[in-house]
Amino acid sequence: MEQVNNSLASFIENLKRRNPGEPEFHQAVTEVAEKIWPFIEAHPKYQENRIFERLTEPDRVVLFRVTWTDDSGQVHVNKGYRIQFNGVIGPYKGGLRFHPSVNLGVLKFLAFEQILKNSLTTLPMGGGKGGSDFDPKGKSDSEVMRFCQSFMTELHRHIGPDVDVPAGDIGVGGREVGYLFGQYRRLANEFTGTMTGKGLEYGGSLIRPEATGYGTVYFAQNMLATRNQDLKGKVCTVSGSGNVAQYTAEKLIELGASVVSLSDSSGSVHMPDGLTTEQLEYVMDLKNVRRGRIREFADAFGLEFRAGKRPWDIKCDCAFPSATQNELEEEDARALLANGCFVVAEGANMPTTLAGTKLFEEAKILFGPGKAANAGGVAISGIEMTQNSMRLQWTREEVDNKLKEIMKNIHGKCVKYGQKDDYIDYVKGANVAGFVKVADAMLAFGVV
Repeated sequence: MEQVNNSLASFIENLKRRNPGEPEFHQAVTEVAEKIWPFIEAHPKYQENRIFERLTEPDRVVLFRVTWTDDSGQVHVNKGYRIQFNGVIGPYKGGLRFHPSVNLGVLKFLAFEQILKNSLTTLPMGGGKGGSDFDPKGKSDSEVMRFCQSFMTELHRHIGPDVDVPAGDIGVGGREVGYLFGQYRRLANEFTGTMTGKGLEYGGSLIRPEATGYGTVYFAQNMLATRNQDLKGKVCTVSGSGNVAQYTAEKLIELGASVVSLSDSSGSVHMPDGLTTEQLEYVMDLKNVRRGRIREFADAFGLEFRAGKRPWDIKCDCAFPSATQNELEEEDARALLANGCFVVAEGANMPTTLAGTKLFEEAKILFGPGKAANAGGVAISGIEMTQNSMRLQWTREEVDNKLKEIMKNIHGKCVKYGQKDDYIDYVKGANVAGFVKVADAMLAFGVV
């Protein structure tokens, strides 16, 4: 009988061999494995049943062709994906990303992270992710609509309110969700909560657009409370200028913090006096309506635009990486620490490289990993699913209170599994807490 391999190094080596050319997926699994391996070794039932090996293999991967025509009648072909990674605690749940960087490895990393993130919320949601290498930037509304309808024509047969519930992600905002859900309803001939992030007019939830950003700030609040501090007066750098960055900045301003940066792929803007509400409204219009570049914001208000530069060399107390994966590298982490940053809360998915994460852990700063800190978005997606099933809508205050409570509970779980002496290892706490619930469900199901 083949023996269970107890070596972490051998496990990672085998994972890379079985999944070649997927560095983001390798990185995500390695980060989790390094933290939970001692826990698994202390609980032989997980090793004997090869739970982690099973957890890192998707239930299924759906890959399909998406053909569409542009406004001049030219035919285009893109790849479409849906990764249904693990559904033992509920329907697959995770966003759709439309971006040229989308490939199988990126989506497997995101879907794998989603398993543990969804588990942390305590809501009955499995982990999934999907998307396409389609780029909505520069496309007309009609072109985006035709692409979304073609994409959903294939995807609709693989999803449903009790099977798989997609949402938005990078490149998939309210416009795209509307087109996608409209095509799903047309094809399925039913109105169900099969997508989240919907408009309020057709089943969406209040606070859902704000939830990821707000939730990240609430998690940072909980971390600061362990040191008897709060966000008032803190200088905060925020990367990105999309949905997560916008509402992170909005909540930070509301709580009395000073937001001194925003960015996009072209560079960053430094606001030494702090972002104002008027300026944030301009950014929201620029990015959500006009779909412009952050440099236009800098020019409009006479601010410093730093072409090609990230904001991590700007002096701050707290950093909120809210753009994309691996945007905060080892040298960026060194710069933040050198400038006195002692709080990092990840609004994006895996924005910090493994080397950067290790530096934060060695410095023993307050570091909230994405699967915990940015879980507010999927948590309110779960709340939207509940409202759709009950055919009702809760008030803004009710949903916001639920979000605050969920983020507090996630923080508590991280402390439970990550506390050691006077230091809380939030990465370990989030990974172990998320793993235990899923692993025990897998054991209960037997070998399936």
